[in-house]
Amino acid sequence: MKTRLSTLFSRSRHGGLLVLALVLAILPLFLTNAFYYDVAIRIALNAIVVIGLNLLMGYTGQISLGHAGFYGLGAYASAVLTTHYGWPPLAALAAGAVATGLLALLLARPVLKLKGHTLAMATLGLGIIISIVINNETQWTGGPDGIGVSTFSVAGLEIAGEKSWYLVCAVLLLLVTWLALNLIDSPVGRALQAIHGSEVAARVVGVDTTRFKVRVFVLSAVIASIAGSISAHYIGFITPNLAGFFHSIELVTMVVVGGMASIFGSIIGAALLTILPQLLSSFEGWETVVFGVILMATMIFMPKGLVPSLASRSRKRAGVPKAPAASNKPPAQEV
Repeated sequence: MKTRLSTLFSRSRHGGLLVLALVLAILPLFLTNAFYYDVAIRIALNAIVVIGLNLLMGYTGQISLGHAGFYGLGAYASAVLTTHYGWPPLAALAAGAVATGLLALLLARPVLKLKGHTLAMATLGLGIIISIVINNETQWTGGPDGIGVSTFSVAGLEIAGEKSWYLVCAVLLLLVTWLALNLIDSPVGRALQAIHGSEVAARVVGVDTTRFKVRVFVLSAVIASIAGSISAHYIGFITPNLAGFFHSIELVTMVVVGGMASIFGSIIGAALLTILPQLLSSFEGWETVVFGVILMATMIFMPKGLVPSLASRSRKRAGVPKAPAASNKPPAQEV
C-alpha cells in the first residue's frame, strides 16, 4: 500500500511538471505585448531562485536571509567578466556559478552549525557583506550607480527580444523544476526531509546531516547565481539593490506564501509576488500596506502556504488519507 501511495505522489509531481510545460508553452498566446513578456520572464527568474531556496528552507529546514547575495554574485560576475574582460557570456555565467558555489562551500560548514535565529542572522550577515562589497568596489561594479551588462550570445547567436528571453527562461525553469522534483524523490530528498523533521533523529539513523546540509546549501546558492547571471544579461543594467536585504526578504516571502516544501508552491509564490506589485501600483503610496495585509492574511488563514493548504483541503473534501510517514530506515548516503 505504501509503495502504491508513494508511486501515486511521484506521478502527481511529475504530472505537475507536464502541466507546467504545457502552461509555459501556451502562455505566449496571451502575452500580447512586451510588458507582459517582461513580467513572465521575471516570474520565471524569481521562481528559479525560489525553488533552490525552498530546497534549503522548506525541505531541509535551514533558514537563509542572504540568498539575494548569491543572486547578486552571479549577476555581477557576468557583468564584470563580460564588460571589463571581454569574456563570452556563457563562460562568465559558468565562472560566476563556480565562484558562488565555492564561496557557499567555504562558508556552509561554520554557518550551518548554527540553528534557528542565529542561522538566520548569520546568513543575513553574509548577504549584507556581499552587498557592501558590491557597493564599495566601484572600480569593478560601478558602485551604487550600477553597471551595464552585455547582450547574451552563444556561438555567435545573440539572444534578443522578449520572445527569445522567454524561451530561455522557460526552459531553464523546467530544468530546475525537474532537477528539484527528482532530488526530493530520491534518497537524498528523504534525507533532507529527515533533517528537517529532527536533525538529531536523522543522525541517529545514520544520515550524514552535515554533508547533506552543505550540499543543498551549495546547490541552492549556485541556482541563485545562475538566475542572477541570466537576469543581468536580460535587463542589461544592474545595481546593488538586487543583492540587498529587501530582495532576500522578497525571496523568502515567495517561499512562505507559495508553500514550504512545495516545488510548485515556489512557482506560484514567485508568480503572485512578482505580479502583485504591478497590481498595487495604482494605490499611490499604499502599496506596501496592502501588500502587508495580504501577506498577514495568508499567514493567518494558510500558515503552510497557498499550495500545501489548498492541497490539504482538497484531500480532506475528497476523503483521501494523508501521505504515509517517512520510513525510519536511514536513506542511502548518496548525492
